[in-house]
Amino acid sequence: MRIESNTSQKTDLTTLGRIPILDVAPRVECGAWPAKAVVGETFQISATVFREGHEMLGAAAVLRDPDGRELPPARMTEIAKGLDRLAAEVTPTAAGVWHYRVEAWGDPVAHWRHDTEIKIPRGQDVELMFAEGALLFERAAAGLPAKDQPVFARLAATLADRTVPTETRLAAAQAPDVLDLEERYPLRDLLTVTEWQPVQVHRERALYGSWYEFFPRSEGAQIDPLGRRGPMSGTFRTAMKRLPAVVEMGFDVVYLPPIHPIGRTFRKGPNNTLDAGPYDPGSPWAIGSPEGGHDAVHPDLGTIEDFDAFVAYANDLGLEVALDFALQCSPDHPWVAEHPEWFTTRADGSIAYAENPPKKYQDIYPLNFDNDPEGVYAEILRVLRHWMDHGVRIFRVDNPHTKPVPFWERLLAEVARTDPDVLFLAEAFTRPAMMHTLAKIGFHQSYTYFTWKNARHEIEGYFQELAGDAATHMRPNVFVNTPDILNEYLVHGGRPAFEIRAVLAALLSPTWGVYSGYELIENTPVRPGSEEYRDSEKYQLRPRDWEAAEGGGRSIAPLIARLNALRRAHPALQRLRNLRFHHIDQDEFVCFSKKLLDDVVIAVVNLNPHQAREATVHLDLHALGLEHDAEFAVTDELSGETYTWRQANYVRLDPHHQPAHIFTLRRTTS
Repeated sequence: MRIESNTSQKTDLTTLGRIPILDVAPRVECGAWPAKAVVGETFQISATVFREGHEMLGAAAVLRDPDGRELPPARMTEIAKGLDRLAAEVTPTAAGVWHYRVEAWGDPVAHWRHDTEIKIPRGQDVELMFAEGALLFERAAAGLPAKDQPVFARLAATLADRTVPTETRLAAAQAPDVLDLEERYPLRDLLTVTEWQPVQVHRERALYGSWYEFFPRSEGAQIDPLGRRGPMSGTFRTAMKRLPAVVEMGFDVVYLPPIHPIGRTFRKGPNNTLDAGPYDPGSPWAIGSPEGGHDAVHPDLGTIEDFDAFVAYANDLGLEVALDFALQCSPDHPWVAEHPEWFTTRADGSIAYAENPPKKYQDIYPLNFDNDPEGVYAEILRVLRHWMDHGVRIFRVDNPHTKPVPFWERLLAEVARTDPDVLFLAEAFTRPAMMHTLAKIGFHQSYTYFTWKNARHEIEGYFQELAGDAATHMRPNVFVNTPDILNEYLVHGGRPAFEIRAVLAALLSPTWGVYSGYELIENTPVRPGSEEYRDSEKYQLRPRDWEAAEGGGRSIAPLIARLNALRRAHPALQRLRNLRFHHIDQDEFVCFSKKLLDDVVIAVVNLNPHQAREATVHLDLHALGLEHDAEFAVTDELSGETYTWRQANYVRLDPHHQPAHIFTLRRTTS
């Protein structure tokens, strides 16, 4: 309940109200699309609020849930001294479309308190100030619930009573019950409110999760080393045997590259060669053959019933299945014959294959979204719903930046209308404008430039962007590698580099991902300077001897499991907007923290995978919720050691022993 003394005024954010409210945030493209949050995620609502003269004002942010119920106002406080910038933090508690608005008002009680603190100690207008206070609290009492009215009524009488000593009257105005009611039921003059602004709230997996990518055809595959017979593909049934190990490493999502029939025309051979042999399986992204298209499974993997069993088993283990959604076709796809208008015909009558000159992808035909937009849209929506009906609630969309943005906006909105729990990850390593726009129009997560950000200034600058204003609309999914991204940092850095990048990805971002083989330190490129793997799994079966690797100590799976366990145990690591970087006097280190209520995690990472480094960390103790002179105990969650830390702290990290500290803290003194 709020006490209004005169009629409210609304502003649509393009006109000024009686009390101006400007630059309201979060807003995406002036409200064209909703800002984003997930259930339980706290985010900030801010605005510039001011008024003429010197009188005091108040402001609050109000949330309205999907059912239209308003939550109690969250009082806004100053966040930029002298700039009239106010903010409040709010937390949506359910999925759906929420709304918020900012309310601002003249605060006569706060103004009276301000003047009283100045005048009465100086003996200026003492009785006049008390008389004005009495009138204000009499007016405020009328707006209180009946049970609370006597508190303000007694105060008004005390302030007006000249027989009561000045000190007693001042103390009465500071009584806890008075201040509590004043905070909950402010007296609001000249109330001005903005229009409601939308916030789309998704389920938590849209922000937080650990992804593991693997090719089902490689798990359980059999290859005759003597070449006397052709290789035998793994199946959904054999791939199921890998899932317990994925769970043991702490992953939440298992992501499968395309599982559909693969075309034979211009099929690619090993290492992306053009001369595929009779037993080469081809690239899963060359979708479609006489056996079917996007709604079919590759016969070598099994049947749709086998896929259903895979999904059910994954779900039983606590894993969600994410499926690749690649809108492209091999020349053998049924659509090519049935709907040639869905493709681009060149001057010589041939269908245009995919090109990024000088690169050519003869085994892939891109779709044309302009010749028959309604037909293409209807078929793609049908395919999506087919896989949704088979238990897929997460889709990793391949190259969405090569398709029209309005197509995605329409498609994702339609799916969200009927199935708001279905999530889409945009695999778009492209220019920032496109990446951000895809996020704004509906994609729940986005791939990032993380694999190319290896220096301290690159990491700090990029993640400050992601955790800052971009977090209003864009959620990063930070993969340490992909089937076609093997960064030179991993090629030349060996095991320490793999450990360093895993720590950074798992702690900087609430969602991170690993492509199978990362845990085995696979880092051989097809040629020097290339980011393609030698013997790339995109073009051939690649069975791995997991037991031998883990038994021989060649795997970093235990570190990955520890990182994911920490992420689950510490809610602070499940959020993005709470990321803070701290100063460290050595450029080959990076230090950052995340705090959520009393949960605080601090990471210090040596970015040099070759040599030990030492430095002094200078912590922003205020960001950790501590006083400037606090001492506190920190426990390294990787080594188990405990230290006493303060604002400045010495560190030394040897990447061949332990490349990072991951500290949780406990306050000891202040």
